[in-house]
Amino acid sequence: MRYGVVRALVAGAVTLGASGLLGACGTAGGNSGQVCTDTKKAFQQYIAQVRSIPAAEPARWRQATEQLAGRIDRLAKQADDDALKKALTTEADRLRAAAPGVGGGDVSQLDAVMKDTPARIGKACA
Repeated sequence: MRYGVVRALVAGAVTLGASGLLGACGTAGGNSGQVCTDTKKAFQQYIAQVRSIPAAEPARWRQATEQLAGRIDRLAKQADDDALKKALTTEADRLRAAAPGVGGGDVSQLDAVMKDTPARIGKACA
């Protein structure tokens, strides 16, 4: 399980780095810049946290994924921009849906989330 998740996270991080999410955040105005910056930090911290969790402890992987979903939800509630709010809420829901699989060793749904997140959130942060 560990290698699959790490691959998903690394691929997601690389894609996040190439997208607007980790680049020039929030040119849309309002508090979008800060929300996008905080979103970037949340994903970076999640990646670092999951990399430190042993593969034999999938419950902790699930917990970390659920915590990220909660954090993204809170950021969505802070967002002034409706498109950004919607993008963040959607990603939080997707992360929450992927968490049970991660906890059971199935990273396929998390992999899909991490691959799609840069385009979804990056577009709203551009």
